[in-house]
Amino acid sequence: MINVIMGLKGSGKTKKMIDSINEVLANASGDVVCIEYGKKLTYDVNYRVRLVDSKEYGISNSDMLKGLLSGLHAGNFDITHVYIDNLYKTIGTDRAVGEAFVAWCAAFAEANNMNITITISDDPANASEEMKKFL
Repeated sequence: MINVIMGLKGSGKTKKMIDSINEVLANASGDVVCIEYGKKLTYDVNYRVRLVDSKEYGISNSDMLKGLLSGLHAGNFDITHVYIDNLYKTIGTDRAVGEAFVAWCAAFAEANNMNITITISDDPANASEEMKKFL
């Protein structure tokens, strides 16, 4: 399953994501990973969440982020939830690339029995019909 939290800067996307992480941890039967851009969430999420700073690994486009997700899963089949904060800061602001990445994540999550939540800083009114089904 995939969920996209989309809104303009300051609309509370990261807060919603943190609340979701805490809710999942209360009932989690597997591991939780959060990919962030910069080390901003260190004190906001529980220590049991594996925080990954995409800047630290030089992730700068969607293919690199796909590789990171695939590698995380290959190394740990117990990951049940992945959170990606601020997608456009990580891979760039090209909407077509972002939408293609979200579609890839949907297929990846389904194939690997995983839940992926992504925050995107953009006006939800700009989302395509394909993207709106994940909102």
